[in-house]
Amino acid sequence: MSNQTQERAGSIELNGINVISEDERGGEPRQLFWPWFAANISVLGLSYGSFVLGFGISFWQASIAGLIGIVVSFLLCGFVALAGKRGSAPTLILSRAAFGVRGNKLPSVISWILCVGWEIVLTALATLATATVFQRLGWGGGDGTKIVAFLVITALIVGGGVLGFATIMRLQAVITVITAILTVVYFVLVAGKIHWGTVSHIHSGSGAAFIGAAIFVITGFGLGWVNTAADYSRYLPRRASSGGVIGWTTFGSAIAPIFLLGFGLLLAGSSAKLNTAISADPIGALTTILPTWYLLPFAIVAVLGLVGGAVLDIYSSGLTLLAAGLPAPRYVAAMIDGILMVAGTIYVVFFSHNFIAPFEGFLITLGVPIAAWCGVMLADIALRSRNYADRDLYDPRGRYGDVRWLPVTLMVLGTAVGWGLVTNTSASWLKWQGYLLGPFGLGGKGGAWAFANLGVVVALAVAFTGWLLGGRPTVRAQEGAADPEVAGCVTAP
Repeated sequence: MSNQTQERAGSIELNGINVISEDERGGEPRQLFWPWFAANISVLGLSYGSFVLGFGISFWQASIAGLIGIVVSFLLCGFVALAGKRGSAPTLILSRAAFGVRGNKLPSVISWILCVGWEIVLTALATLATATVFQRLGWGGGDGTKIVAFLVITALIVGGGVLGFATIMRLQAVITVITAILTVVYFVLVAGKIHWGTVSHIHSGSGAAFIGAAIFVITGFGLGWVNTAADYSRYLPRRASSGGVIGWTTFGSAIAPIFLLGFGLLLAGSSAKLNTAISADPIGALTTILPTWYLLPFAIVAVLGLVGGAVLDIYSSGLTLLAAGLPAPRYVAAMIDGILMVAGTIYVVFFSHNFIAPFEGFLITLGVPIAAWCGVMLADIALRSRNYADRDLYDPRGRYGDVRWLPVTLMVLGTAVGWGLVTNTSASWLKWQGYLLGPFGLGGKGGAWAFANLGVVVALAVAFTGWLLGGRPTVRAQEGAADPEVAGCVTAP
């Protein structure tokens, strides 16, 4: 990025949801590799091997489903990141062009809740992983260890989120190098635990199971990032290569999960005992096949990988909270999110004995409306041929309007249909989902398609198709109103 931006590393970023000024933009699309790689190299990706095999499919089916799910989902992030280069504003500000300035509050609030939820999950997993490693080392793993680990991890996450973009770029570059090296060493140390004869004899599953696994991977990887994808490309100059923005975002995000998931499939497929253990303890189970001397480096890998994702989440959730209408500086919003993250993590780690599973069900449930929002956003990006008009992104009386009812309706409709085509056994209060599986001839909640998560893809498709077909006149009118490139940088009210 620009030298001016790099010099601010370690100090609090003052930019919030405003359009980034021309003199602060700089760098090349290839620099997007660092934050996205660091955010997705978490060893949790290894555990997804067990999760995917849980759909009852073979190693080769799981590999293909995983590859499709990872690449497709992060490609969506790449396309959304393109809007950041065009508009130099956060993701949930740029989507105002489709939804209207105040109509965009609906996706902003949902996006914020989703980000805070993932912050809590990642922070809790990092804390619990540290305690597990220390327990195996005989250094204690009780509440005292959890408290110290929690304080250190929280300081890294909240500190990075409050300080902002320049610090995050530096931090993610360091996390990338350290975690990449230590993860490769992990691969080498446990490679002997892979038994190809066992893996290759896993029976194939049905087409419904294969599709369900692919959609599960889409939901678990890239779809969780689409609502933040433009937050980092907004610092690039608008003349930067569009293909480069899409390519480097996709490559940086996808490359580590591809290897992690593939290796995780080999490990989980080689041992039924390990496979079962991962389902119960996604991070801690991975330590059981390690030599004792590598447990501490593994703790570093686990913590840094999870912190890398949580830092991006807390930074973007702060921006999203501002986009939803909070009248405060960006660093204050990040601190508010940090407080909520701390409270949620304390509950998960110290008071809840069965919280992660239902909470993940809650996050997957929110993935359906986010998929619907993503559909509208992708169609809107495809329809636009010009840069955004800066000032009108903050003015309900401007060309983007106050509330655009068609995209709002499409998001609500896509969500309603999507929830009807997913099931969630993780929490009893989500049993109402899946109400369309029977009427649509998919076998009901006990049928072969019950766990295929079709609702995620359907929600995206409904919203994308609806706005692509119905939004063209609106976008043409917006782009014909005046030349957006003459609009100056503005400070958000």
